[in-house]
Amino acid sequence: FRLDIDELASLINDRTKLIILNSPQNPTGGVLEKKDIEAVASAIGDRNIMVLSDEIYSRLIFEGEHHSIMSLDGMKERTILLDGFSKTYAMTGWRMGYGVMRVDLATHISRLMTNSSSCTASFSQVAGIEALRGSQDSVDHMRDEFKKRRDVMVAGLNKIKGFSCQLPHGAFYVFPNVTETGWPSKRLADALLEDAGVAALSGTAFGEFGEGYLRFSVANSIENIEKALDRIDAWTKKNL
Repeated sequence: FRLDIDELASLINDRTKLIILNSPQNPTGGVLEKKDIEAVASAIGDRNIMVLSDEIYSRLIFEGEHHSIMSLDGMKERTILLDGFSKTYAMTGWRMGYGVMRVDLATHISRLMTNSSSCTASFSQVAGIEALRGSQDSVDHMRDEFKKRRDVMVAGLNKIKGFSCQLPHGAFYVFPNVTETGWPSKRLADALLEDAGVAALSGTAFGEFGEGYLRFSVANSIENIEKALDRIDAWTKKNL
């Protein structure tokens, strides 16, 4: 799953004010390469267009490296970078993230955040500082574990009738194509949950172009992933 740069460039016009990038991507696990972000910057050119770059999964890349459009010449002042602690440090419930942007933009965003969420709890901020300053070994270990789980999940899904799954290069999701099952994504996701006890999210939860896909998370043990695969396989043999 990669961004179609030619299509993006064809859609940019005088009304375009903001382009949103997400890499690694949810739900596909796709990762933009350096040439991709360079092409995006080139397509923007000297237009007065900002980029909102969601890089929350930047430390969870299995192959290759993370490249931020903010690092490119001429893009630092035109980029709002969003990141947080939920994915890299598994601090989901702590509800803490951050943005990197021009000072003049930060002033307005600070006013917005002060009036919408007041502030992040002080103990969460202390924990975040410790996460950043401390050893990053746990992050590397978690990424390696997610890669193992990804490999098990993708290999297993590709053995199941009606499922075809590409290998995601980042995040902790897999996004198999299920069109060969003949079932609409939402109906299939509901059936797997109700009949097989396996949770998946319909691709349509991310928009109409998600039809024909399901999203599975690999944020679970290999043992449970294998159980889920067995249940999906048994369900397809009974219902397809």
